Amino acid sequence: MGLSRIFENTKDKVFGLANLAKWHEKVRQTGFKAFNTIARSIQNHYQTILNYFDNISTNASAESFNAKIKAFRNLFRGVKNVEFFLYRLTQLYALLLMPF
Repeated sequence: MGLSRIFENTKDKVFGLANLAKWHEKVRQTGFKAFNTIARSIQNHYQTILNYFDNISTNASAESFNAKIKAFRNLFRGVKNVEFFLYRLTQLYALLLMPF
């Protein structure tokens, strides 16, 4: 929840960096090994993560679209006609790609 609050309440990249560093230190001090992976990922990708504060945007729509493609693909395991599969995929999800 603390990590979410950083992105909800911080609009400035410098403050974002400071708040991420504070959060990372708190997580490190707890000693919970479950947080080590996410904390290490954030530490390794600070600059990329901080780019969020430049435009206040995420790649959530792309991730959502990828999840829909994976769900569609799971419905059609064993498809023999890949060309038809791709055609159906474009017909079903083309509207998601159109700018409004």
